[in-house]
Parts: sequence; C-alpha cells; structure tokens
Amino acid sequence: MSKSDPSSSIFMEDEEAEVNVKIKKAYCLPKIVEGNPCLEYIKYLILPWFNEFTVECSEDNGGNKTFKSYEELIADYESGELHPGDLKPALSKSLNKILEPVREHFKKDSNARELLQRVKAYRVTK
Repeated sequence: MSKSDPSSSIFMEDEEAEVNVKIKKAYCLPKIVEGNPCLEYIKYLILPWFNEFTVECSEDNGGNKTFKSYEELIADYESGELHPGDLKPALSKSLNKILEPVREHFKKDSNARELLQRVKAYRVTK
C-alpha cells in the first residue's frame, strides 16, 4: 500500500467500496507482523482513533474479539489466532467509519468539492 500507487493507497475521498477493495488486496501474510501495512494502519490510525479494534468472527471461529492494545493484537496475529481474512474486513470497516464524515463534507460543501477536484487535477503519478 503505497501512495505512489493510487490503486493501493487509501485517500480521504475514497468511497467505501474503494477502501474495501484496496484493503482486501493489501499485502497481509498470516502470522507476519514485519512490513504488514494492515497492521500499521491499525497501530497508527485505528487504535489511536477508537482506542480499540474489534474483529467480527462467527461463533465457530471464536466469536467477536475486541483488542485494546497493539501488543494484544500482535500476540493473536503472530500465533495465528487472528487471520488476515478476519482482520481485513474489520480494518476496512474501521477506516470507513473514520472517512465517512470526510466524504459527507465533500458531498455537502460545494467549495470543498471544488477544491478537491482542483487538488486531484494536480496529482502526480510516477
């Protein structure tokens, strides 16, 4: 997930479906913490924003679990108790909760919408 690749970067104006697709495609190997962008999003954005991270799982897979610390999350992830297939949808849901007020602002405020369009016109890609 690199800002140099717009198809993998999360932008403040991304629609919910775009965020879901980008997170679903993100690099996130089971049990591997080092260099895992999904875990970094949780560490630097989700936990500071919400003070917790909830993963929804079926009862067959242990049920829902709420993590209050990054260390707790990492312990479950490294052990394999928490799988990327469960982590990614929870991450998408949390990111979309953060981004929803921003999306609404751009929809409702014509000045903000116009400014966003001007900024998008200047985006440089490699």
